[in-house]
Parts: sequence; C-alpha cells; structure tokens
Amino acid sequence: MDSNKMSYNAGQANGQTQEKASNMMDKASNAAQSAKESMQETGQQMKDKAQGAADSVKNATGMNQ
Repeated sequence: MDSNKMSYNAGQANGQTQEKASNMMDKASNAAQSAKESMQETGQQMKDKAQGAADSVKNATGMNQ
C-alpha cells in the first residue's frame, strides 16, 4: 500500500511540475508576443516620424508642389 501511495504522490508531483512548466512557457510566449507587438508599434511610429520629417523638408524647400 505504501508503494502505491508513493507512486501516486510521485505522479502528482510530476503532474504539477508539468503544469508549472506549461504555465511558464505560456508566460514566455505571451511576453515574446507582447515584445513583438511593441517593436512593430515602435517601428511604425519611427516610420511615421521619418515620413513627417521628410514632408517637412519638402515643404520647407518647396519640393512638395
């Protein structure tokens, strides 16, 4: 009976470890997705700023007509 109980406890511990690992992977995946979206946003903002700067130069030099 003791060996069954030990085996059950070992199975429980293993299940909990797998669940924790799975949660950690989910968190890491979410963090990576969040970072990717943040970088895309930053890239778009930089692109918009560069376009705005280019338009300002064109306007200032009269090339935008």
